[in-house]
Amino acid sequence: MNYPDTYSKEEQHEMDRQYDILLEAWKGEKKDADIELVRKAYEFAALAHKDARRKSGEPYIFHPIAVAIIVAQEIGMGATSITSALLHDVVEDTEYTSEFIETEFGAKVARVVKGLTKLSSIDFQNSIESIQAENYRKIVNTMAEDIRVILVKIADRLHNMRTLESMAHHKQLKIASETVSFYAPLAYRLGLYAIKMELENLCLKYINPQVYESVSRQMDKIREGKIKELQDFIEPVKKELEKVGIKAEMKILERSQSSLWERMHRYGLSLDEIYDAFVLRIIIDCPAEEEKIQCWQTFGVMTMFYRPNNSRLRDWLSFPKTNGYESIHAVFMSGEGNWIETQIRTRRMDIVAERGVMAYLKYKNDLNGAENTLKSWIDNVKNLTDTSDSSAIEFINSFKLDLFNDEIFVFTPKGEMKNMPKGSTVLDFAYMIHSEIGNHCIGANVNKKLTTIDYVLNMGDQVEVITSEHHVPHEKYFDILVTSLAKSRLKAGLKDYRKTFKEQGKKKLQEMFEKLGVDFSKQNRNIAAEKAKLSGRIDLYYYVAIDKITLHDIESFFKTANNSNLFLKILTFGLAGNAKTSDVKNEDKREYTISTCCNPIPGDDVVAITFPNQPVQIHRPDCPNAIDLMSRYGKNIVKAKWQLSEDFAFMATLKISGVNKKGFGTELFALLSEKFKLDLYSIKMQSEGGMVDVIVSFYVDNLKQLEEIIAETRKSKLVKKVVRMERNTEV
Repeated sequence: MNYPDTYSKEEQHEMDRQYDILLEAWKGEKKDADIELVRKAYEFAALAHKDARRKSGEPYIFHPIAVAIIVAQEIGMGATSITSALLHDVVEDTEYTSEFIETEFGAKVARVVKGLTKLSSIDFQNSIESIQAENYRKIVNTMAEDIRVILVKIADRLHNMRTLESMAHHKQLKIASETVSFYAPLAYRLGLYAIKMELENLCLKYINPQVYESVSRQMDKIREGKIKELQDFIEPVKKELEKVGIKAEMKILERSQSSLWERMHRYGLSLDEIYDAFVLRIIIDCPAEEEKIQCWQTFGVMTMFYRPNNSRLRDWLSFPKTNGYESIHAVFMSGEGNWIETQIRTRRMDIVAERGVMAYLKYKNDLNGAENTLKSWIDNVKNLTDTSDSSAIEFINSFKLDLFNDEIFVFTPKGEMKNMPKGSTVLDFAYMIHSEIGNHCIGANVNKKLTTIDYVLNMGDQVEVITSEHHVPHEKYFDILVTSLAKSRLKAGLKDYRKTFKEQGKKKLQEMFEKLGVDFSKQNRNIAAEKAKLSGRIDLYYYVAIDKITLHDIESFFKTANNSNLFLKILTFGLAGNAKTSDVKNEDKREYTISTCCNPIPGDDVVAITFPNQPVQIHRPDCPNAIDLMSRYGKNIVKAKWQLSEDFAFMATLKISGVNKKGFGTELFALLSEKFKLDLYSIKMQSEGGMVDVIVSFYVDNLKQLEEIIAETRKSKLVKKVVRMERNTEV
């Protein structure tokens, strides 16, 4: 290829090398036409991006090549996806259009590239709450039509995260927050477990580098001993498997820093208390028809040597996850008195678990009776996109409900298995079966026992929905629904039901307007709906028809003759409390509040988020509220840093667990109030059996002082655990 002169000889050589890596990574059948298509896309992308450089200074073309390599090697996709990956930023960043891409590379490639092109504010005539949320919605909508869009997008995000070090810190926080909130759980849902794990780990590295480094150091200390223990554990099992003719490979896997921190954070555990920091994976080579038999045989062999913990047994063979994941997860007591996490699966199952949706689609037809649960999930996504008329933020919040929740499996009266998010109710199940069944659901027989619509389903329940033609949907049902599909269908059902009151309500409303001398124009009806905080005129007519909105209400809406048609919409979050300090320095010198949801103190990493007409909100970057806000309003992040002072104090909360013995409270109180002379805010003690939990809040100057208090408290013989908390949440 004749490269443009904007590339140096060294860069051209590296581009050739990377292209060769791409061709090597591209597995499977390669037709001459496919190779020519990819070569043409590579040469065109190099030309289109010839003047662009990344923040690191390297030519921009290195990024699309790297994304294409991920698409080919780590996800296992073919020519159309590789071509789309090479071209994915052309329409967004250069003068070339989607129409040009379609002419040169075909409709399939153009559709994927168009789906990957981000929206901007110029795409909207009116202001919107969040460009990021609109882009998320576009991705989900396009994903429902072509799964390649989201797979290439995840590859793009993975490479961006791998090269994030060259970005400014506030940009790192924005991108990492988007990733952990949306792209990582989506990768998991699509079965891309290895990518999901790497994304979360990179997010932790940038959102909370202190925790990342701390967990890494702790793992370094225990790694050698844990690996030796697992090697000794598996040795007798390995010999017995050979005797019975089962060919198996043993792998010792290490949990990522993000996975470990999630457990430590959620349950208030130290690393020593996490039994599955290292996992033993047994991968069996066998014919497809013997997979389940040999997996359970292997489990049986293990029980010859070790006692299993049946409460922690997870059978993903009988109940594969939506993303196609299959495995037996079993926990055994080792000879050294420690629980050992094991995963038993076949070679095919391991490939699907690591490579995700593309591997699943490749293998799914090899097994008779394998249920295409992924297709079922994508069908649900299509239903959601087809029926949703909510704002982008509401839509994405609803969609993410299904991304984050674990799965359960329930059965219809005829024995058909259905997968649902954990926590789903009878009403969720009814709406999943059909919109009309949900709209008229009044209860269910669960395992032959009569239950209400808000009954939370459990794994293995058999559900028979009971309906009544006289029953109608109610708005209060949103509070008992978990799934995005059910909420979307309930919203549509409410709208259809309220439409039946349109003529009656419209006539009554017109009479009210005439009495008040108000013109019955569409504009004035819209004003009334907005003043009543309703979504539109259909709801307005409904509430007028059932007398929930009266003549007095309408009169109050139009009291001021000069009412504007535009209403100020102020975002409120209820996150921030009043600041006790002026110890945070921000560039704009604006008022700010220290958020009480995470109570950052000097020494913690902090992020500042600003909204119009509101004080700047100061959060810890790993605060769930902060991550949620940054993932939606990345442009609202401003630079902030602690400017230490001795004049102010900050709230901190500890949960201290210890032995319920006489003198425990006295010793603890003396330590906090006398030795450290802390200003105590509150203290709560609760004992159960021989243990006692103390939650104590006090004021400190900075993180260093808090760490000294924690270290000194742990020295007490009566104290078993000390955990810092965010309000009532352990961290």
